[in-house]
Amino acid sequence: MITGRRVERVMGTVVVTDLRSPVCVAAVDDAMAFLHGVDTTFSVYRPDSDVSRIGRGELISDDAAVAVREVLTTCAELRRATEGWFDHEPRFPGARPLDPTGSVKGWAIERAVEILADAGARSAAMSAGGDLSVLGTPRPGSPWRIAIQHPERRDAVVAVVGLSGGAIATSGLYERGRHIWEPARSEAWGDLMSVSVVGPELGVADALATPVFAAGDPTARWLGRFPDYGVVAADGGGTLWASPSIDLLDLRRPVA
Repeated sequence: MITGRRVERVMGTVVVTDLRSPVCVAAVDDAMAFLHGVDTTFSVYRPDSDVSRIGRGELISDDAAVAVREVLTTCAELRRATEGWFDHEPRFPGARPLDPTGSVKGWAIERAVEILADAGARSAAMSAGGDLSVLGTPRPGSPWRIAIQHPERRDAVVAVVGLSGGAIATSGLYERGRHIWEPARSEAWGDLMSVSVVGPELGVADALATPVFAAGDPTARWLGRFPDYGVVAADGGGTLWASPSIDLLDLRRPVA
């Protein structure tokens, strides 16, 4: 049985697992093996992945791995629910014909955390880039304190959110700058710098953070179709907006 932190490079990023309650080493190994398998199956950079083969017309989705069919079905549902703001089939010059990465990373981290939970973990957090899923709390009566980094200052945070289970995904002007294609207005952007979506499922939160940021509107009407999810958004003028359901914590206290 182990506790502590484990760092693994996978899916083009660094995955950090923070175990606050004991779990067997084999469960952590299984969770990491699952993530590497997801990378192999879903990578848009590997020509032999199911996603790349579907994009080239060499494989139909009905014959792809079960996980691929599950994710593509979810992506199609999210595209409809967000009125096209989330889209796994980009429709602009030079785009890959199929790119579900807007949801896959969050979905994969969520499933990896479920592997830990099934093995008996009761307090754990797993993060990859701007996506994070947590189990329980780091200590009785105290939520996980999740800092949202300021997009333009590495030594500052936008807000601190309390989580007792659930997930948070963040999108914004971080290392890749303005890399998100906006489906309705190719040149027009809102002035949001950062958008974080908090809710029960990281795959959904991950898929929602990008289109909310692209829309430049943390109150987009289609968010009403996701009542269990809240938004924290910061604009270029330093204004912070948060849904009533978000547990905003004191910035001055240490982050757990």
